[in-house]
Amino acid sequence: MKGFWRPFARLGGARSYSVLSNDQLRINGVKDVIAVASGKGGVGKSTTAVNLAVALANKCGLKVGVLDADVYGPSVPTMMNIHQKPEVNNDMKMIPIENYGVKCMSMGFLVDKDAPIVWRGPMVMSALQKMSREVAWGVLDILVVDMPPGTGDAQLTMSQKLQLSGALIVSTPQDVALIDARRGVRMFSKVQVPILGLIENMSYFKCPHCGEPSFIFGAGGARKTAAEMGLQLVGEIPIELDIRKGCDKGMPIVVSAPDSAVSKAYHDVAQTVVMRLEDLAKA
Repeated sequence: MKGFWRPFARLGGARSYSVLSNDQLRINGVKDVIAVASGKGGVGKSTTAVNLAVALANKCGLKVGVLDADVYGPSVPTMMNIHQKPEVNNDMKMIPIENYGVKCMSMGFLVDKDAPIVWRGPMVMSALQKMSREVAWGVLDILVVDMPPGTGDAQLTMSQKLQLSGALIVSTPQDVALIDARRGVRMFSKVQVPILGLIENMSYFKCPHCGEPSFIFGAGGARKTAAEMGLQLVGEIPIELDIRKGCDKGMPIVVSAPDSAVSKAYHDVAQTVVMRLEDLAKA
């Protein structure tokens, strides 16, 4: 492990990046890169990214990776039950750690669990560049990028430096979250990244006693927003206690309860994403 930190040895200085062609922007061996993004934090973006990735691998039979680009708040290590550091191969590239059939890379693998990451913009940009391009991903059908929340410099840089095939926007049904989701849609549109669709997370709570749904954050907000913006609503994921339990235990619900209604919703999103990518490739 002596060479482990070498790929990150030069994170301190700012650097400029030249304009790259589409071929240069592609990550070698990766067919499609999709961003799972949100206009604000706290809407379940990382939970969605993890369950989507596992569903793509296990339900759709694809070769899938997850890049946890949320540098300041990496949660993929906990959600995917990965607690070791990655090794480095002979080419000085980090080897992603695999669980549940998905290859993963996260800043959370590289720092202590409770250590704060107090970095300025250039260091964050350099780290994201290394975690995407200096990783031995191998051959992947889809690399799912768990984007940082918001529409700032990190999100813009990731959108410009990776050849994104499309983006999914995650939001809760409430108006405050949807305002920020609209900003996310417009940011990706400005950098010409196709929007694969909107996902309404925490769509409703189904009472375990009477079975009646309660629309805690409002009803149909993402569906209405998608219609107004000419986008597709690709999923409505309910609030479910088992989702939270699975994330805390490091076992996504699509693994712990694959036949549940929630897992079916994630599986439907995965299949829709595959179809949308196929349609975009033909366009």
